[in-house]
Amino acid sequence: MPILSTWPPAARLLRLLLLLLLLELLAGGCARRDFFQPDARVGPGSAAALPPGADSVLATAGRYYNRHSGLYEALLGRHYRRAWAAPVRAPVLRLATAAPGGLRPGKSGGGYQSISMTLEGIQGREYALRTLDKEPSKTLPAGLRRTFLLNAVRDATSAALPYGALTVPPLAQAAGVPHGRPRLVYVRPDETGLGPTSARFQGKLALLEEKYSALASRTPDLAGTTGFVGGEAMLKAVYADPAHTIDQPAFLRARLLDLWLGDWDRHEGQWQWAARPAPGGQVRHQPIPKDRDQVYFRFDDGALPWLVSRRWLVPRFQTFRARYDNVPGLVYQAIFIDERGLSQLTRADFGRAAADLLRHLPDTLIERAVRRLPPAVYALEGPGLAAALRARRDALPQAAAAFYRSLARQPTVGGTARPEHFTVRQYADSVAVRVETGPSAGPGHLLYARTFYPAETRRLTLEGLGGDDVFTVVPPPDGHPAARIRLRLRGGPGTNRLDAPGRHRRLTFDDGSSSPRGGRPYDRPNDD
Repeated sequence: MPILSTWPPAARLLRLLLLLLLLELLAGGCARRDFFQPDARVGPGSAAALPPGADSVLATAGRYYNRHSGLYEALLGRHYRRAWAAPVRAPVLRLATAAPGGLRPGKSGGGYQSISMTLEGIQGREYALRTLDKEPSKTLPAGLRRTFLLNAVRDATSAALPYGALTVPPLAQAAGVPHGRPRLVYVRPDETGLGPTSARFQGKLALLEEKYSALASRTPDLAGTTGFVGGEAMLKAVYADPAHTIDQPAFLRARLLDLWLGDWDRHEGQWQWAARPAPGGQVRHQPIPKDRDQVYFRFDDGALPWLVSRRWLVPRFQTFRARYDNVPGLVYQAIFIDERGLSQLTRADFGRAAADLLRHLPDTLIERAVRRLPPAVYALEGPGLAAALRARRDALPQAAAAFYRSLARQPTVGGTARPEHFTVRQYADSVAVRVETGPSAGPGHLLYARTFYPAETRRLTLEGLGGDDVFTVVPPPDGHPAARIRLRLRGGPGTNRLDAPGRHRRLTFDDGSSSPRGGRPYDRPNDD
């Protein structure tokens, strides 16, 4: 190819690899109907019916992930294929004895990939049952679900360590983060006690975990909890009423734990929140992480995944290794909840939290946690995981600082649906923000106070959200130039007022209903 010969060497190599990948995938033709293993059991007798009294089985999470050529692995990645194919001993799920009083089927769950459901126990206790393997066909458009692309998308599940969630409880306990206690089970191939969704679980390895809302009464770290809500309901409560707040120091501990474990999939739907009474009639929401499916993610060990995970393409697919590669990419999936759940915390807060975590995560704890992997999987991955965890723990303060910088660059400070007064005081070296209840110029109940610095922050957004809000921008004293931080003020429904004496070049006001300029953003120039 004459054109190819004019490309730079790296580009020629990449093009050649992509061509080989295409040939490898095309060799698979259409989507394989027999992609998944019919039964997780392996070894002698695994093809026969499971005896009624069987207590445990030898099984694999997904041996089909480990049936590819060396060329395929070089292009698509080795991932955790050998761990998926490793034989492990798992107890057989018995609904009558799996929990006190037995379990009965509840509602089906799962999103675009997960296969899960709720099981109901006595006294309102609920349990989540979730298969180790995924079915990601819904992530593709309907027209592509019969093509070889579905094979590739399904195969990418092997980038996750199927038993990684088993290692998290002791680490989370030491970090002071509420956590579930998943246990490995095997669902019988003739199990019908799961209701209409029984067929989705039959013959599979799964994790059974009591939901934290049922554990609270027996868990000292959430004593006094008055209720549990999901991420969307929590945000609605915080936006609707200033009496509801997020426990930001607790959320920071949880997010640093995510960072340490390489858990990139932590969007707002991956949390449960415990509502707890606080002084002054306040309600503080404490975070509870869910679904540890993506800890220790290993992705960029093949030519194509390496390309996909670049900063300019899909940076959230970060491989877990001894060093932190791209911290902003690792936390990208949770940017919406991070901006709102960590908005009051400073660089010093991040540093103190990281140092405290480091002290509570000794080598002996890491080894004990990793030993929770099944023996065959520990032999493959355990020593390497423990070494990487130790190295990442030691570098956690630096990673926390990078996390802080990514949030401080363009932060958002939100109000509520009630009237608030936003006061912005500009100085030559900083911008101080206060948010108080009530729209009047007088002092109200303080909701928020923080100072921003141009070395960290380029743009600061204030969101009124609702109510009759007042935005007051006070210029620097004595005619000094303001710190070079662009202010973006957003009014929501209601009658919003902007009080900004003087001329402000780096100020944009956007009112969604009744601004003096009909709701259009406008820049007010100044001389600084």
